[in-house]
Amino acid sequence: QVQLVESGGGLVQAGGSLRLSCVVSGNIFSMYDMGWYRQAPGKQRELVALITRGYSTNYTDSVKGRFTISRDNAKSTVNLQMNSLKPEDTAVYYCNADLTTVKATVVIYRYWGQGTQVTVSS
Repeated sequence: QVQLVESGGGLVQAGGSLRLSCVVSGNIFSMYDMGWYRQAPGKQRELVALITRGYSTNYTDSVKGRFTISRDNAKSTVNLQMNSLKPEDTAVYYCNADLTTVKATVVIYRYWGQGTQVTVSS
């Protein structure tokens, strides 16, 4: 069984910073892309940042230059450093990981965390 546990969300004033972390645990065989998504009230879930196993990154335009995604493959973690936060960044943030498990080594599944709330006040 695979679990993704996020931490680091909270309430911050505009211009402030937060660092989200996500730890992946379980019977992992190989991990591939990892990322962060967010969902604001009344809106669809959107990709915020993605990082490949080879450390290539991709960001949605609205966070470029402000957010940084990183990963530690040895610790099975993915982080999101969020700087210069804006009220429009307010959302529930979800981490995800594409991986194979010991029981299914050739099938890549996408797993999700439970989400962590980020609220940016103006």
